[in-house]
Amino acid sequence: MGTEPFVVLLAEDDEHDIVTTKRAWKKHRIANPLYIVKDGEDCLDFLRRRGKYSEPGTAPRPGIVLIDINMPKMDGITVLKHIRRDEKLRRLPVLVLTTSRAEEDRLRSYDLGANAYIGKPVGFESFSEAVRPINLFWELVELPGGDYGTE
Repeated sequence: MGTEPFVVLLAEDDEHDIVTTKRAWKKHRIANPLYIVKDGEDCLDFLRRRGKYSEPGTAPRPGIVLIDINMPKMDGITVLKHIRRDEKLRRLPVLVLTTSRAEEDRLRSYDLGANAYIGKPVGFESFSEAVRPINLFWELVELPGGDYGTE
C-alpha cells in the first residue's frame, strides 16, 4: 500500500459530472489530488506531457485514470486503446466511469484492458456513495508505478 496520495486524472467533458465529482471528493475528504481533462486528446497529452502539459509540474504522473466513454475529439474507448498500446502507459490503471449501459461498451472496455467499468449513478448522493468505495479500494492496492509520461 502506498502512503502518499496519488494523483487521479479524470477525463470528463460533462460540466455537471465534473462538479459532482469535485463535490464527492470534498465530501469524503479524498486526499488524492484530482486533475481534470475535458476530452480524449487532452487526456493523452496530459499522460504524455506534451502540448500545454509539457511544462514541468503541469501534468503530474497519475496513479489512476477515470475515463468517460463519450467525450469530444477522441472517445474514451479510443483513449484506452492508446494507453494499452503505449509501452510507457500500458500498466496505468484505468477505470471507465460512464453513463453508458451498453453491453458492447462494457465488453470492449474490458477487452481493451480496463481495470473496472463503473456505471455512473444518477444524483449526487448516489454518485458520492459510489466514489467512496472506489477510493478505498485504490488506497489498498499497490499501483504499478513506473516512469511514464515522456516520449
